[in-house]
Amino acid sequence: MDNFYIALLHSPVVNKNGKAIGSALTTIDLHDIARVAMTFGVKGFYVVTPFEDQQILTRKIIEHWTDGVGGEVNPDRKRALELVRVASTFEDACSDIYKGHKKRVVTIGTSAKEYGNSTSLGEFKNKLDNENPFILAFGTAWGLSEQFIGNCDMILEPIRGKGDFNHLSVRSAVSIYMDRIRN
Repeated sequence: MDNFYIALLHSPVVNKNGKAIGSALTTIDLHDIARVAMTFGVKGFYVVTPFEDQQILTRKIIEHWTDGVGGEVNPDRKRALELVRVASTFEDACSDIYKGHKKRVVTIGTSAKEYGNSTSLGEFKNKLDNENPFILAFGTAWGLSEQFIGNCDMILEPIRGKGDFNHLSVRSAVSIYMDRIRN
């Protein structure tokens, strides 16, 4: 997947009341999503946060596991965390990807909510042969904002379970989507 990227957005996301917020980094998301990205051959994993303190924290964690003792103790985790990049905005992440490919970046949103214009996973997989790079965006807190979703080129259909409960952790959602996309 030389043209496939993942982004974990901490802004613009919403809280449980639907209000736009910025959320804090959780280290377990960073580690687990990086390992999913490595497992499924994703080109890069962007952690998107406008908060400078969260950017610094993310970089410190990455440095510990890539340049520090963590990388010596756990070389597999080092390889996974080498995929992580930090961006202030989603647009910055897309710009960075564009620089590497010189082609328009196709943006894909995800949500637990059903949208009338959602793209099925089968339809999405057929589009992956495209030469353009793709970035699959996930939201922390209670998900990506409506405005963000509306600006994406497409939105994937939600993951459905057995009942009406649909509030997976973001790291679980990334794992499920990536397994379904790759297999």
